Amino acid sequence: MSAADRLASRLSATLLMVDDEPTTIDVIEMFLQAEGYERLIPVTDSRRAFATIAEERPDVVLLDLNMPEVGGLEILQAMRADEALEHVPVIILTSSADADTKLQALELGANDFLAKPVDPSELVLRLRNTLAAKAYQDQLQYYDRLTGLPNRRLFSERLGQMLGISRRTSDQCAVLTIGLDRFRQINDTLGRAVGDTLLSSAADRIAKSVAADSPVQPASGHRSRLLARVGGDEFALLLSGTGVVEEADRVARRLHSRLQEHFELDGREVFTSCSIGIACFPDDGDHAEAVLANAGIALSHAEREGGSGIQFYNPSLNVRSAERLELEGQLRRALDRDEIALHYQPKVDMGTGRIVGAEALMRWQHPEMGNVPPDRFIPIAEETGLIASLGEWAIRTACCQARAWQDAGLPLRVSVNLSAKQFHAGGIAEMVRSALRDSGLEGSRLMLELTESMIMENVQETSETLRAFKDMGLALSVDDFGTGYSSLSYLKRFPLDELKIDRSFVQGVPEDGDDAAIVTAIVGMTHSLGLKVVAEGVETPEQLAFLRGLGCDEYQGYLCSKPVAADEWAGLLEEARNRAGVRE
Repeated sequence: MSAADRLASRLSATLLMVDDEPTTIDVIEMFLQAEGYERLIPVTDSRRAFATIAEERPDVVLLDLNMPEVGGLEILQAMRADEALEHVPVIILTSSADADTKLQALELGANDFLAKPVDPSELVLRLRNTLAAKAYQDQLQYYDRLTGLPNRRLFSERLGQMLGISRRTSDQCAVLTIGLDRFRQINDTLGRAVGDTLLSSAADRIAKSVAADSPVQPASGHRSRLLARVGGDEFALLLSGTGVVEEADRVARRLHSRLQEHFELDGREVFTSCSIGIACFPDDGDHAEAVLANAGIALSHAEREGGSGIQFYNPSLNVRSAERLELEGQLRRALDRDEIALHYQPKVDMGTGRIVGAEALMRWQHPEMGNVPPDRFIPIAEETGLIASLGEWAIRTACCQARAWQDAGLPLRVSVNLSAKQFHAGGIAEMVRSALRDSGLEGSRLMLELTESMIMENVQETSETLRAFKDMGLALSVDDFGTGYSSLSYLKRFPLDELKIDRSFVQGVPEDGDDAAIVTAIVGMTHSLGLKVVAEGVETPEQLAFLRGLGCDEYQGYLCSKPVAADEWAGLLEEARNRAGVRE
């Protein structure tokens, strides 16, 4: 902050003076105005002093001690007992020369002490020093060091003040919580320095966007905006005035668009987006923390819906959040209670019709809730970090099962999906090596499936990890191909064995011309790279015939079998052999 800015900040400070002598207040007010201090709030009735201080939240209180009804020490004691006012500086102005009184005032938390009649030049000096100290303390206590924005504490206090004003004016307030999508991945992959630069750049972009979007001040009523950083990658924006619900929607859409534009960080282009949650006063809460919390709930819902969305709060989100918390608690105990199991879906050779592999898929059978779908509990496991223990359990269980099948004369390769957090957490190669060693399974009997976005996130790190897998003899597959942002020409850099065409493309063939063209292109280009192609979600003979005609190597889907428990596989394999024999 420049010297000019510091001066402007000091002279714009709100001062509140409590003194039962109006003449004294008039004299000091005239002098302070001559020095450039424009805002002095006088209080001559000490009985109203504390309520006025609580409402106005001044930067400094000038407080007389000897007053009828309520004395200055009593007011000072009440301020220091109030969480919102305990740090407001107080300069005592009194004609008392009693040393014990002065000591008592300082012990109660007075910041300075001046005897009456007050020397004007000394008052200016003490006031300047007090405001400078307050500005420094405020910077530490109320502002984020990285972005320079207000922090959560200051935002909550200002929100509380604004809600008080809105109650009297019948205006509305809206809080937008803004979370950067994929920030943790960027921070973990590119390093904390890049992550900090991204946060600072995002804060600057949000602030400029909000300023550019500010409407003209209305003839009546008021408008106010405040931007803060309230969490790691989370910002909050306060809007108040008339018609802010519609304004909140417009501002959110503008911010959403601006944050989708790339950031130039350390010579590289970094792409992110944002999710936004919105809560309004008075509909979505009657106090600051409730409105802010409900905006956070709306943000969490927007993020869980896949990110890059805008969600207004509604009460049903609270119910869903409570259900989610309950589900998380149950999931933490599910492994210990043997409620989690692996089911296996066959991978079928297109040419022979024989089952040549099995994909391990996690299933959760809860004693009261019944079967909990993976799309409900896997995202929770990802968000809470439980995916690490669940993922390791899945790999070890699948390895043991593959070895058991091998010992029973059923030599199948088992595929296991890796999560992004599991893959990038570090130590994944050693964990897989340990699982193979403990189960006695050869590496060639295990395939790991990864998504496009996972392997494209950090190319150097990915290449090293995939090479370590290949050194163990593992096969590597790219799952759900076509839904990410990679290209076949880029994927050839990695030591892959197969690509799996996402079921969303398979479902439309052969009738949908676009899907048929996409699948045809993927099969041809993948084969040109020397990789196998596996089609997911095959459900009809027509789909199978079309894919077989393209030369697709293997398929999965309900046309053969849904995922089933390991003990059902002997019969499943026998049925497949019989079908293949009839066909031959």
